[in-house]
Amino acid sequence: MRIKPILKELTKANIFLSQKKLIIQSFGNASCRFQDLCLIKPSGIDLNNSSSGDIVSVNIASGSYSGNLKPSSDTPTHVELYREFEDIGAIAHTHSTYATAWAQAGKPIPCLGTTHADYWNGEVPVTRDLTDEEISGDYEKETGKVIIEKIKELKVDPLDCPGILVANHGPFTWGATMEDAVKHAELLEYIAKLAWLSLSINPIAGQISSALLNKHFSRKHGTDAYYGQDSD
Repeated sequence: MRIKPILKELTKANIFLSQKKLIIQSFGNASCRFQDLCLIKPSGIDLNNSSSGDIVSVNIASGSYSGNLKPSSDTPTHVELYREFEDIGAIAHTHSTYATAWAQAGKPIPCLGTTHADYWNGEVPVTRDLTDEEISGDYEKETGKVIIEKIKELKVDPLDCPGILVANHGPFTWGATMEDAVKHAELLEYIAKLAWLSLSINPIAGQISSALLNKHFSRKHGTDAYYGQDSD
């Protein structure tokens, strides 16, 4: 596969996140895996005025990059996830309003209904707080590590939990493709808003039943999926 179409797709993904107000100013980024590289936007640029030529190539194994532009400051977080989970092909990081509010509150988003269950096989988890030592050390790399730590603690396939809230920070989403990662960023914001509204109406609203959760998740994912036109 050639790199140029991928660079164009990644640039469109970043612009989409900005146009959907999931990224405000330069607070956020999308990246994708290409062979042994992490392709990611430069640090601090206006996404609406960026081009595919601005994308920075970062070696996943070494973290090194070449070119005149520095990669996003969040690059070490993305690289850690690519190193750990081979099935992740793309990542989106936003500071979208409702999802970030849940992250700042330090609360996972409970699975209250089928909209949520269609994409997350359970609640949207939140990481633990970073320690002072982690913050003063390699902060962005440690952010990736606490995401990995949480996924492993839950013993879930990262593609069954395609996004997480980093405590006091914001959401990271991912997927096998760039389209998936961006879709999950948009869906996570919608789910976060729905949960907030639902709990505002009924503060003691219970989580969805296991039977209904499993039904909705499995009909779109896995070997028995039948939702959509690709199923038998």
